[in-house]
Amino acid sequence: MNLRRTHRLGLGAAAATASLAVAGALLVGPAGTGQAAVVQHPDARAGAQAVSARQLALHDHMRKLWEDHVAWTRMAIVTFADGSSGFDATARRLLRNQQDIGRVFGRFYGDKKGEHLAALLHDHITIAVELLQAAKAGDQAGVADASKRWYANARDIADFLSGLNHQAWPRAEMRSMMKTHLDQTLAEAVDELTGHYHRGVHEYGEIEGHILEMADTFSAGIAQQFPGRFSR
Repeated sequence: MNLRRTHRLGLGAAAATASLAVAGALLVGPAGTGQAAVVQHPDARAGAQAVSARQLALHDHMRKLWEDHVAWTRMAIVTFADGSSGFDATARRLLRNQQDIGRVFGRFYGDKKGEHLAALLHDHITIAVELLQAAKAGDQAGVADASKRWYANARDIADFLSGLNHQAWPRAEMRSMMKTHLDQTLAEAVDELTGHYHRGVHEYGEIEGHILEMADTFSAGIAQQFPGRFSR
């Protein structure tokens, strides 16, 4: 399955990192018994096939988890940039989201793989916090180091996901998808740290659209790989 080309930002990863220096994260265990009802997918166009209630449940739950991922990330960025005492509680909730995502994948690929994905996503968040801390302190070397590790971690996440389902999630497309997510999040953080709040709000709209595409890619790939789990 080919991913649709995602939104492109004028601010690339290198430029965003430089700006930061200057500114100095189911289901379908039993989703019911008996035959699942047939419903129409909420994103379906004319002529699209009907899907089972279980597939629809996965679609919606996956979207909720990844929407939470970017929403709690934004709240963490905003509270950090403002120096709010609410940052720690927000960061803890964001880290819980990574475990929630890992558990959904674990339902299909096994607990160990779900836990491994959750660990990779945990690092995705903690390295991002290091990046924010270095940027706020004006530590350019720290920004460069954290940024390098953050993008390397994103490639690890992409490669791991591709290894679970390489037909639906080719490695090159997973890497591109993860890189876009990081580029967008970095641009959002730059805007908050530099006081460009209106632009930050716009960036979040781009982030939200892209993360929902990611979520749909994952739920569709799982449904294709495990058709028996979604049979009517």
